[in-house]
Amino acid sequence: MPVPRRMVLVHAHPDDETITCGGLMARAVEAGVEVTLVTCTLGELGEVIPPELKNLEGAPELAEHRAGELARACAALGVTDHRLLGGPGRWHDSGMVATGRGIRAAAPADLAEGAFSRRADVDLQVAALAEVLGEVGPDVVVSYDAAGGYGHPDHVRAHEIAGGAVERLDPVAERIGLWATAAAHGEVAAGLDSLRRRAWLPLPVPPVEDLPTVPDDTVTVRVALGPARVRKIAALRAHATQIRVFDDGHEPPAFALSNDLAQPVLPAEGFVLLRGPAGATAALAALSA
Repeated sequence: MPVPRRMVLVHAHPDDETITCGGLMARAVEAGVEVTLVTCTLGELGEVIPPELKNLEGAPELAEHRAGELARACAALGVTDHRLLGGPGRWHDSGMVATGRGIRAAAPADLAEGAFSRRADVDLQVAALAEVLGEVGPDVVVSYDAAGGYGHPDHVRAHEIAGGAVERLDPVAERIGLWATAAAHGEVAAGLDSLRRRAWLPLPVPPVEDLPTVPDDTVTVRVALGPARVRKIAALRAHATQIRVFDDGHEPPAFALSNDLAQPVLPAEGFVLLRGPAGATAALAALSA
């Protein structure tokens, strides 16, 4: 089965693309797939990890800085076609509030004008994304599931507009496979167990229940990263305001966000087919060959 010809990835903020499917992007580029990344906001409300960059947190300059990080991550992954949905500054990070246990989020009570997840803008966002898809002509579109992975309102909105734009261009699912990123529960649990045996790791390792996962048997395709994991780790390092990387040469490498919880960089990335034509699964699976 031939690999896809063109792929569009729709992500909410800089760093989401690398965490969830940096390996897929790198493997696709290596296989000759034309890869387009659409980022919906510049993560203007993101927390900043390094003390020397803390002055950027909440400042207007953070957006420009994160744009630079995204450019370096794309370079590490080999991605040369990157778009900001609606153009720079059209929509901005909605922010989030922590809810429940572990990494779970919800929308804040009040959304500022221009926040990406405002309900009033959804039709404009679908139209803006449909314009990109119409220009690129992808066989594969990748975003999030209906829960946005862990509930961030911008992830949920990215899922909504990805589905809306794909349905607008391909109403009966004849041409485009629409995929959601997915972390298989058992694979994440095994990776966390490996991290717990690493005495050098300076951060706590959470229970698997605290991370957003899906049942293993619901994952449609697993794309093995192979040597492309080196590119993914380099891209993770590029997002220095958001991510710390821990790699001592043992398996698996680890990363942490601003919550200071260690997570594994797994050897494969999972995806769930939401809709698509016959052959969509085989085409994505071919990237693991």
